[in-house]
Amino acid sequence: MSGKILIVDDVATNRIVFKVKLGAACYTPILAANGESCLAIARQAKPDLILLDLILPDMCGAEVLRRLRADPETAAIPVVVFSAEEDCRSRLAAFSAGADDYLAKSTDDQTLLARLRNLLREREEITELENGGAPIRALGFAEPKAGFEMPGTIALVTHLPETALRWRRELGANMSDKMMMISRETALSGAALSPVPDVFVIEYDLADPIGGLRLMSELRSRPQTRHSAICIVKKDRIGGESAIAFDLGANDVVPASVDPREFSVRVARLLQRKRAADKLRTSVRDGLRMAVIDPLTGLFNRRYAVSQLGVIAAKAREAAQPFSVMVLDLDLFKNVNDHFGHAAGDTVLTEVARRLAINIRHQDLLARIGGEEFLIALPGADLKDAKLIAERLCNAVHDTPFAIPGFAPLALTASIGLAVCDGRLCRPDEPVSRVINRADQALMVAKSGGRNQVTISKTAA
Repeated sequence: MSGKILIVDDVATNRIVFKVKLGAACYTPILAANGESCLAIARQAKPDLILLDLILPDMCGAEVLRRLRADPETAAIPVVVFSAEEDCRSRLAAFSAGADDYLAKSTDDQTLLARLRNLLREREEITELENGGAPIRALGFAEPKAGFEMPGTIALVTHLPETALRWRRELGANMSDKMMMISRETALSGAALSPVPDVFVIEYDLADPIGGLRLMSELRSRPQTRHSAICIVKKDRIGGESAIAFDLGANDVVPASVDPREFSVRVARLLQRKRAADKLRTSVRDGLRMAVIDPLTGLFNRRYAVSQLGVIAAKAREAAQPFSVMVLDLDLFKNVNDHFGHAAGDTVLTEVARRLAINIRHQDLLARIGGEEFLIALPGADLKDAKLIAERLCNAVHDTPFAIPGFAPLALTASIGLAVCDGRLCRPDEPVSRVINRADQALMVAKSGGRNQVTISKTAA
């Protein structure tokens, strides 16, 4: 895994040693000798991770951390404090200021590199989400949602109940989030795990020497808990076990003897990062949805419909089955907007979308492709089936007048153009754009022939 790592240490020998170690691991080291240089380089070079000493000549490492986290340009860069200072106060100050981890300079290279790989993977995942959501945000979709943030849920998974009770007492003294004491079986129970925990705190030697790691691997493999943060609690501070845990996907590894205040800060940090990632995923998902959904009716839009029609056509050719395409247009709809206003027109369009949706099959595709124009694709439907569905849709619009607030119920009709592809009635390789065009031409014939009717494409007649 490549990546730019900024090494911040006032001792030149230390900088050189870490430069050699990280260079040998195929990272790109960048060096800084003091806090101001760190802040400037972080803004300019945008490193993927910062390895920060606490003791610097111009300012303390905790102050550097606070300033990094306060700057939007550098707030998301992972920071590992790598210091000779091992007292509880220094560690707590570093985590409170925003450190992602605190490693002693006596930490073995295996654990150090595993932790760096771990944080860089997490950073890469977030960057991919951010890059994926950038075009969507540029279009104005996926605006951030404001509102009260509910307390998080933290699951405590241990072999002995008294251990879980102690953790709940220690974390509960500093956090207001919900604590759940659960067994390994409950953690893996799927539907019974409600709500899904934001953070799992898991005992390393759960039931067997690597039981906690086994559970973590299971949780990572399941969609329901894949994105939950996981903190592994192990008996000693250092050793190969930590490296293994980081490489298997632990978000943090803490010693069982950890100070309760530090324990709380570290779990709270995991919760914060997990929630930020969840919001980003939701933003991207909602943005993608808005990019293919018509905001008024909730139906698919033209771009999505055309692309999916291509998929339907390809599957139909492969299976030697028919498919049909309809274009439906509301008759004289302009009069609705002119006489009753655009709000009334929107009410009618929304109701038309609802009626169409309940009168087609679950496998059919329904989209709004214009102002009052809708496209319906019918996989597997031959001429006979498609004509029955088309007539049902015409009746769904015509039979029941539309309620418009402040006015008498309004009667409307719709015209439909129908094109069928079944190997006999069209060329097997006919482009979907031509199929839509045939349906459009049939629609024009229906309009000129008196409206409120279904007309079949000449090719399919």
